[in-house]
Amino acid sequence: MASLTDDAIARIQQMIVTGELRPGQRLPPEKELSESLGLSRNSLREAVKALELIRVLDVRRGDGTYVTSLEPSVLLEAVSFVVDMHHDQSLIDLLEVRRILEPAAAVLASARAKPEDIAQLRTLMTDVDESTGIEELVAHDLHFHSTIARIGGNEYLSGLLDALSSKTVRVRVWRGLSQNGSTRRTLDEHAAIVDAIGRRDPQLVQSLVTAHVEGVERWVRQSLAEDPTLGGRFTEAS
Repeated sequence: MASLTDDAIARIQQMIVTGELRPGQRLPPEKELSESLGLSRNSLREAVKALELIRVLDVRRGDGTYVTSLEPSVLLEAVSFVVDMHHDQSLIDLLEVRRILEPAAAVLASARAKPEDIAQLRTLMTDVDESTGIEELVAHDLHFHSTIARIGGNEYLSGLLDALSSKTVRVRVWRGLSQNGSTRRTLDEHAAIVDAIGRRDPQLVQSLVTAHVEGVERWVRQSLAEDPTLGGRFTEAS
């Protein structure tokens, strides 16, 4: 059954790739589609279920099955789900991926940022300080890094970084930074990154963002080394 389902998935994927099925388009009725593809209805149903899980298809009860927008942010939602479920060494692995990708996104932003983009980033920095609560700091952190990636203009890179940005993990990190009196330093790092983007200095931007993410990674490594059970608590609901 698995091979037949895989074949059905491949057939539907090919229809999307060739443009026979377009974003937002409704699929033909099940009987018609299964006959045209030479597949059993059971195989087709299993394929549709699998493609719905990864947000390629949208099954609307009583209406039909549609191709989603296929935007990167939609297709990468499954990655975000996986990220929130991981902990322990996986947290370190994810931070290593961020340390590779975020500097690249920021370098793109330094080349493509418009004056209004820089102004938006500076405004974000005026909304937080050492007295800001954890939830607000997390919201700022997510918005700050997401905005930089968006300014970079690469939707796939931006979508992937958003998917790798676990809110639950960030809550734990910011709580730890706050308890250690490191909130001001972290916000100063954000401000320095904004200044470097404003100066359109790609080398400085890359260095600052790498050091910034590496600092969080180092903090998580140290925390896990001191308390191995902390990994599970990183992903608990706050």
